[in-house]
Amino acid sequence: MAFKTDLTNNTGQQKIVQGREDSLPFVSKIAGSILWLLLLFTIGLLIQYSINTPQWNWNNIFRINGFTLLIWMTVTFFSAIVSSYSKNYLKGFKYHKRFTLLSLGFTLSVMIFVMSNHILPLLISWLTMGFFMARLIGVNSDWGEAREASNFAQRFFLAGTIFLSIGVLLLSFESKQFTISGIVSNLQTIPGYLVLIAALFIITAAIIQSAIYPFHRWLLSAMTAPTPASALMHAGFVNGSGILLALLSTVLITSNTLTLIFIIGGLTAIIAQFTKLLQVNVKQKLACSTIAQMGFMIMQCGLGFFNAAVAHLILHGFYKAYLFLSSGEEIAHGAPQKAPQIKIKPLQALVVLIFGVAGAFLFSLLTGKTSATDSSIFLTLIVAITVGQATYNIVKQKALSIGEKAIIPIVLFVVGIGMYALLYNGVTLLMADLPMIEVPQSLSVLQTAFGVIFLIGFFIMKLGVYRKVPWIYVKLLNLSQPHERTILTYKNETK
Repeated sequence: MAFKTDLTNNTGQQKIVQGREDSLPFVSKIAGSILWLLLLFTIGLLIQYSINTPQWNWNNIFRINGFTLLIWMTVTFFSAIVSSYSKNYLKGFKYHKRFTLLSLGFTLSVMIFVMSNHILPLLISWLTMGFFMARLIGVNSDWGEAREASNFAQRFFLAGTIFLSIGVLLLSFESKQFTISGIVSNLQTIPGYLVLIAALFIITAAIIQSAIYPFHRWLLSAMTAPTPASALMHAGFVNGSGILLALLSTVLITSNTLTLIFIIGGLTAIIAQFTKLLQVNVKQKLACSTIAQMGFMIMQCGLGFFNAAVAHLILHGFYKAYLFLSSGEEIAHGAPQKAPQIKIKPLQALVVLIFGVAGAFLFSLLTGKTSATDSSIFLTLIVAITVGQATYNIVKQKALSIGEKAIIPIVLFVVGIGMYALLYNGVTLLMADLPMIEVPQSLSVLQTAFGVIFLIGFFIMKLGVYRKVPWIYVKLLNLSQPHERTILTYKNETK
């Protein structure tokens, strides 16, 4: 009898599962296939473009070039991955259909934005990107915290659209041009102070969308979004500022605002890296990590390397999408641990120094960044720090032999830097149609001083000195908190 009861229960469970499969919305069933086909179509267009370099331009309203296809390929890949993942992850979710439609709307908005030459579709698609992402944050409308987080984020996105619209329209009406290419070609006819004002508005719109300090709380409050939506947000949406700044790079360079961007990005990168170390929630750690990476991306724009910023946003997209989609496993296997202390022996320090310098030299050789008198030195320095940190993580492993500690770093940094250089050079080639995608800036006293401060901050962070200063710890912890209404307002409600 017990056996029959168990069998009946198993059968009942199978019926429930089958019922959930049958209830999967039709649009959710086909969305993944549509996106994968769209990705293949984009790859085909990219191959054709690489061979023939055609000029695809529709009435000067939309244009398709190498940069357009590069972003299309990136966003359709991430969207297809998220759509396929969500078919099982959101199975039985009440708002699965809504999630799918919002995701498709977001993907389409990005594609329209990056191919827009006329300012009207450019601004409308920027607005709709924010609208769809805000709705994804609050897709579970039965959850009060999700609704509050959605409304909170939407206010930021609307503000970003207003700032961008003011900046672009100011340039457009002054130059009497209503296309991006027309505005860029006629910047010299616009008074310098107006270009500066417009650039500041555009920069503000960009840093709002990328959750750069002090506009970071919308991203920290957006953890109410389902994990697939978070993956799409962190892998795609927040990277939009890099695309925007690349499209309008000429405006930024003409207005002499690159140093400002460099400092804003650098401060954000350091502060967010600090706050990441204080988090105990996996998704909050990932959010702080994203803010830090966006800071690095903005820094690269400030250095005049918009191609490096685009390469960074692509790599960050792959990395962060994987981390969010695997965050459940991280939580399942995670356990509280004492913060590791950095202890390095003289021989280990020498090895780290040698490999860091060698990695920087290889990067310079493969990418042509050989000058020590312009802003490219900062890119090389970041590579040296990254290689040095990876080397330290290897040489401190007691399970590895001396031979393995000597060989593994060489293999890793040669392969890693080689792949990055390949991507970097490929992105540079595809962005060739855009003006001023790589304009190294002469080193200034301000840049050099900030670079020193950046290095000091990095080592303070790695050595954990901030833990011994209570007011810094508390300040950083407060900076990394979500908006209070998204946490406390609905805490005691049943929904």
